[in-house]
Amino acid sequence: MRIPAGLVGAYTWDRSFRLWDTYFALIWLATLVFVLGTDFPAWPVRATAAALLVPLIPLYVVVGRPILRGDPPDERRALGFLAAMMALFLPSAVLVGETRLMTFALVPPCFMTLRVRWAMGAVAVINLVPVVGWALLWWPSDQDVFFNSTFAVVTFVFSAALGSWIIRIIEQSQDRAELIAELDASRHEVSRLSAAHGALAERERMAREIHDTLAQGFTSLLMLVQAVEAELECDVPQARRHLALMEGTARQNLAEARALVAGAAPVDLDGAALPDALRRLAARHAATLEVTGPVRPSPAGAEVVALRSCQEALSNARKHAGSSTAVGIALAYAEETLTVSVRDAGCGFDLSTVTDGYGLAGLRARAAEVGGTARVDSAPGTGTTVTVRLPVPPVRSSS
Repeated sequence: MRIPAGLVGAYTWDRSFRLWDTYFALIWLATLVFVLGTDFPAWPVRATAAALLVPLIPLYVVVGRPILRGDPPDERRALGFLAAMMALFLPSAVLVGETRLMTFALVPPCFMTLRVRWAMGAVAVINLVPVVGWALLWWPSDQDVFFNSTFAVVTFVFSAALGSWIIRIIEQSQDRAELIAELDASRHEVSRLSAAHGALAERERMAREIHDTLAQGFTSLLMLVQAVEAELECDVPQARRHLALMEGTARQNLAEARALVAGAAPVDLDGAALPDALRRLAARHAATLEVTGPVRPSPAGAEVVALRSCQEALSNARKHAGSSTAVGIALAYAEETLTVSVRDAGCGFDLSTVTDGYGLAGLRARAAEVGGTARVDSAPGTGTTVTVRLPVPPVRSSS
């Protein structure tokens, strides 16, 4: 199994491969000493066994070591390397029993490079074949055969158990390394998506703010400019009045733009209660205001939504119903809700034949952000009513 890039160093054998090199060299040297120092068999046989062990070192350094450090190890090359190692080791182990100490250095690479099934087969060959060959070659006593066979079986079982356990630990480490890499990638992706979502939400918020304030103000300015152009030659006093309205609208727009840049509350709500802000708004649009219920402070978010909803509804009323149409604003305080509605006495329209524009969609989105609802009621000849209902905390008694 391949571990994620950048996490190869997490493997124990990769972090401490020099320790493994030292271990292999010490086992090889100890085996060589035991072979040369034993009394049986004769010196020429022991020298032959030792000579077969000598090429194991260059074979390991040149071929084996790069394979063991592979990520993952090349299993085909590993099979060739282990076959070459066993071709040198098995004859030596058959000739001299002390050579079997080398199994402690040959078994680990089997589990490090091969799949479990292949590794078990290789370990069985390394542990059992030398004993069988040694017994057939030298015909030792029954006691020696028994002890050597028992030692080989125990070594095989121990190697298989320990190797399987280590492989499971390594696989778990690899799985955890991959999981950590996936979690890290997911964390970065979530962070990126969160930032993108935040940017999109902020753009949508700014778009609604601009639509409900600056865009509506500029629309009013254009309408006033057209009125002034028509009145300059025939009704100068009315033109002057409209110019004064243009100045007031421009100042209002400038103040709203500054509030948007500063992230402050809407100009009408700056230091004022919601009913007072709606009164100023109603005066600018020649509308009436009716307040019912006990007036009390509401959450800033709810008051902003109520004000912006009125601005949108009044702008639509003047745009579609005409500047001379009667428009009324109703603000109702209840125990757990704040309701604001704008009704005009215009010609109305058929809701089933009209799709929502950006203003109505923005109005509903604003109300939903604070857990409220927005509703439009209209029919041909009956006018239009926009109702926004917002949840507010109930009044707690002081007792």
